[in-house]
Order: sequence, then C-alpha cells, then structure tokens
Amino acid sequence: MDDLVLPSIFRVADFATWTVAAAHTQAAAFLTARNGAGTTPQVSITPREAAIAFRSERYLRLNGEPTFDWAPLSGDYQTTDGWIRLHCNFDHHAAIACQVLGVPQDRSALEAAVRRRNRFELEDAITEAGGVAAAMRSRTEWAAHEQSQALAKQPLVALTPIAGGETFAAICAATNSDRARPASRNHNTNTNTNHLPRPLSGIRVLDLTRIIAGPNAGRVLAAYGADVTMIRSPLLPTIRGLDLDLNFGKSLRFLDLRSAAGHSTFLDLVRSADIVLQSYRPGALAALGLGPSDLAALNPRLIYASISAYGTTGPWAARRGFDSLVQMAVGIADEGMQASSAPRPVPLPAQVLDHAAGWLTAAGAIEALNRGGGLTVDVSLAGVSAALDRLGRWDPSIGLAVPDPALSDVEGLLLHTPTSAGTLTHVRFPGRIPGAEIGWSGPPPIV
Repeated sequence: MDDLVLPSIFRVADFATWTVAAAHTQAAAFLTARNGAGTTPQVSITPREAAIAFRSERYLRLNGEPTFDWAPLSGDYQTTDGWIRLHCNFDHHAAIACQVLGVPQDRSALEAAVRRRNRFELEDAITEAGGVAAAMRSRTEWAAHEQSQALAKQPLVALTPIAGGETFAAICAATNSDRARPASRNHNTNTNTNHLPRPLSGIRVLDLTRIIAGPNAGRVLAAYGADVTMIRSPLLPTIRGLDLDLNFGKSLRFLDLRSAAGHSTFLDLVRSADIVLQSYRPGALAALGLGPSDLAALNPRLIYASISAYGTTGPWAARRGFDSLVQMAVGIADEGMQASSAPRPVPLPAQVLDHAAGWLTAAGAIEALNRGGGLTVDVSLAGVSAALDRLGRWDPSIGLAVPDPALSDVEGLLLHTPTSAGTLTHVRFPGRIPGAEIGWSGPPPIV
C-alpha cells in the first residue's frame, strides 16, 4: 500500500515516479557531461515524493491558508445522455458557456440548461464559440475518435529538427529506464562548466506558459539551476494560487507579444536563450511570427518546447484543453466512475496529466540540450494519458482503499518559504541526483 500513495485504480504513483526519474536522469547526464565526470550517477525518487509533488497545488498555503480553488461554475454537468465538464476558471470562459446555453452565470440555471443538451453537441457548441468543454467518453468511444487515432502516431515526447527532418521519440520517454540516456554530448552552454553543482547552471529559459503543465516544466528546469524568465502578457488572465505554487525559482517579465515593442523585446531575449517553453495552442505563436523556424533564424541552437492538450495533428490539434477536461475526453473519468460505482465522473486524485507533461517536457528539453539543440520538443496531455493507460490498473479493492493524504500527512515533504506576502508552505522538489544541487533558488516572483 505504501507504493500506491493516492487513491485510484490508475498507477499514479508509479507513473509520477517514472516521469520524475526521466527528468532527473537527463539532468544528471547533462551535468556529468559538462563536468567530465564519466559515469552518470543513479538518481533516486520515492513513489511518495513523486505522487505528492503531482498534487503540489493542493498543499500550498500562504500564511496557513489555501490559495487555490475551482471557480463556482467549473465542474461536471449531467446532460441528456451522459456528462460534460465545463472549464470556467477564467471569466471569459464562464461567460461563453453561459452565453451558449442562454442562461445567467448561476450554477442552478446552468445545470438545468445543460440537462436539456446532448453531450457531444454541447461540447462542439461551446468549443466553436471559443469556450472550453469536454464530454465524458468511455475508453471505447475515445479509441474510435479520429483525434485518438492521430495521437497514436505521435511519440509521447517528440523531438523534431527545426531545420528539417523526421520526428523521433525522445529517449527520456522510453519505459525502460536503462535507455533514458542522452544520444550525444554536443550541448550548448553559456558559462564556464567546470565542476558545476547545478545541472543547468547558465542555461537560459523563456517560459511563455500558464496554469499547471507548462509552468511545472519551467519550475523543474529552474530547480536544476536554469535561469528561467516567465514572459507574461499583461492582457491575459491567470490564476494566482497556481502562480504561487508553480513559479518558484523564476523571474518575471511582462510583454505583450502582439505589440511591436513586446515582439521586438522578446526576439532580443531569444538571441541569448537556450530554451523557449510555450503552451499556447499549436500554431498560435507561429501566427505572430514566433514559431520554431522564426526563432531558429535568430538562434539556430534554440530548443522550442511545446505542450498542447490533444497533440499537434488531427482534428482537435488546435482545441483548447486542460487536465480535467482531457481526463473526461479520453475515458479516465468514466473508468474511474465505473470502478468506484459512483453516480458521477471520478477523476484522478491529482492533475496527473498536467504534472507529468511538465516533467516530461523538461526531460525532453534537457535531452535536446544533450543533442546540441536546434530541436522542437512536443508533449500533449492526451498523449500522457495514453502512457498512463499503458501502465495498467490496480484492483479497485486495493487502489480505492488507499487513504487520501491530508496536509498533516505530508509535513515531512513540505518547506516553509518566507516571501514579501507572508510564508508559503509548499511541497519540496522531489528526489536526489548524487553530486548535484537541486531545488529552487527563491520564492515565486508573484506574491
């Protein structure tokens, strides 16, 4: 039972351990090569550490108080033929959902309106209006979906030469840990690399992400010692509680990439960057002249790492999505409901797809550094769900019997960091890399 950690039929702790180990192994190999130390050390991570790190936002406290909760209209709604999840954590997404359904922003009114609609029809209507929704599908329904079939052709962590060439699977995404090693040592560095204790010391990262998956990738790179700068638009909403949890060790800069000044300033930053990390929908930045080939023209060794909801090809490639929605779409919530005999969808006990995507994107980016740069790295939440699916299941009588750990149960995995706004209680960076110093250099810049 100690290896299960969180209540679920899915092998969440095993999966979390594997993704954290993948990133640690790449970081260890990169540090070993930079220091000329020979054999890459064996990294270590316990299932408990990894699983608790995967729900870090749940344990975050500012001066002892929780910092994040779902917006009142976000959640699962029953339709005429099943269930649908509406994402309303941003005000404009809530407004779109209510506009499509012709009701005020009231939970009871929204529930009544949704009960009169078909799940797939409503999913399409909200999506086409610019909102965010996902109908609950069974595993069978998702397997038959065209997007699922397109996704099956894409590697879990896909690397593609920006200058042209075939897409290939990152070694870090191999399920055999013995293969989780870099392919070459032709890496790019920006500083003297003799006997550095921080794996990514001197590596510069521009982080254009929000919510969980992308910020977690940047948070992981920052914990390895990278200089990570968040690039935030002053025009786009964000969620303060998540910003506090997922941006330790980073700096912050506000730029409107759609303005001439912001666009020019960002390009200046790209010239000296090693990694650009972004989680806009596929093609969104390219439309602004900030796609991989655009930036590689300024910096040929740049690594362009992207996280999407449903992958880069297929009919849903440009669809908005979040972890809780993808769990509905791919059959996870339905399977959880069936296994627990519950009357409504049962999600994973953490935002597993988000956190795993962050760790795997960080691992892929470091592997791209080991390969000399000039690569794109692509990870999708739906692709991560397929990898989780392949690990198999626990018997419900075992997996669902695991106690859900409260804040008091994880005290040994917490740190207490002072900030200008008060004390942040947060989950520490998990695992160990022998001979390396890992962990965040300071609190998040948004307090």
